[in-house]
Amino acid sequence: MPLREMCARYGIRFKKALGQNLLLDDNINRIMVDAAALSASDDVVEVGAGLGALTRRLAAKAGRVLAVEIDASFMPCLEDQFGAMPHVRLFRGDILNHSLAHLLEEHLPGGTVFKMVSNLPYYITTPILFHFLEAPVRFSRLVVMLQEEVGQRLTAPAGSPDYGVLTLAAQCHAEVDIVHRVPASCFVPRPKVDSCIVRFRRHEAPPFPDVATPFLMKVVRAAFAQRRKTLRNALTRSGNFGAPQDAVLEAMVAAGVDPERRAQTVTLQEFARLAKEIRSRIE
Repeated sequence: MPLREMCARYGIRFKKALGQNLLLDDNINRIMVDAAALSASDDVVEVGAGLGALTRRLAAKAGRVLAVEIDASFMPCLEDQFGAMPHVRLFRGDILNHSLAHLLEEHLPGGTVFKMVSNLPYYITTPILFHFLEAPVRFSRLVVMLQEEVGQRLTAPAGSPDYGVLTLAAQCHAEVDIVHRVPASCFVPRPKVDSCIVRFRRHEAPPFPDVATPFLMKVVRAAFAQRRKTLRNALTRSGNFGAPQDAVLEAMVAAGVDPERRAQTVTLQEFARLAKEIRSRIE
């Protein structure tokens, strides 16, 4: 059944407050599923199942699917399509209010390979991404459609205007790339911005085992809190970073990072070296 007819049949009205848009081009769903590289041994979570167009493609490729939808008005449509499929589980709720470990244990018990494929609402993209990236359960791959501006920030190279805390936070967890750009004309209601499909291929092991990620990100955030200042000034005068000035300057020398550089020029590897050296001087 065409998606517009499904909307009429189930009386569905898209809610701006929930960032809901109808994707008209099903080829985009195919591209997302292909980017996820799904197999019958994979369990996949979808956030924001909506009318089930992406869910159908996921169900055809993955071993099991957990489709999460916050809006009760979509549930009859989803239940009619997938209620009789034993390998598709439907869950109504806000994904951010639930432990992923508990959800997987309840709905996808015994799973060993988890992936997430979702068309995310713009207004809550980043919290959902890091809910999955920082979960105690490892998701080996995430493929999401999100606002193009966010995709550019996630994949920005060092030295570019879009490079910042979000870029580095994502790099701590995964290799990130833009798979496909999606114009606003592919949606109804038409959003004001274009979208893109972003793929996260999770690191097999922590990339910097000798420095804790929370402390590394504390250094990164302090550096970018005053991004027009040099690292010397941002890290030794930042109110939210408590390391003594002497320790920071010594750490910069030991890490081979010029104190006169600015945060947007520093790679994740350099930040990791710097964080390790700072940590060793304040413990």
